[in-house]
Amino acid sequence: MTPFALPEKLDRELAAVLSYWEGLRRAGNSMPFWDDLKLAALNGSADRVLLIDAFDQPERFRFNFLSDALAKAAGGDSKGKFLDESPLPHPFEYMRAQCSATIEARGPTCHRQTAAGGNAAYTRILLPMWGDGRISMLLGAISGA
Repeated sequence: MTPFALPEKLDRELAAVLSYWEGLRRAGNSMPFWDDLKLAALNGSADRVLLIDAFDQPERFRFNFLSDALAKAAGGDSKGKFLDESPLPHPFEYMRAQCSATIEARGPTCHRQTAAGGNAAYTRILLPMWGDGRISMLLGAISGA
């Protein structure tokens, strides 16, 4: 079992994002290319979607896109910020670890957080996307937060 493994069943919203990601794969590739992504195609899940730029040498992650709801949860000004340069409040706990696990696994990952301290439970998936000869983008979605 790998860290951040996908559960057998995802809620409808996250399953739709995973299905969209799977549909973007070309000719037997294990993951899609990020330039095939069209956020408008995620219309039913668009309020819970995020994109993270992935860099290597050194490994770092940066918020590329956050839906309005997620941007508000992140403090409003997270777009363009590296994850290690900003606080990661609810629902972004363990985000850097999950990003690293997604790169290493070269496949989808999932993080579930139980309700605690007045914060709602949530589930978050991250999906790797190929570009520039490496995994350079992570498509994510969060439900329940």
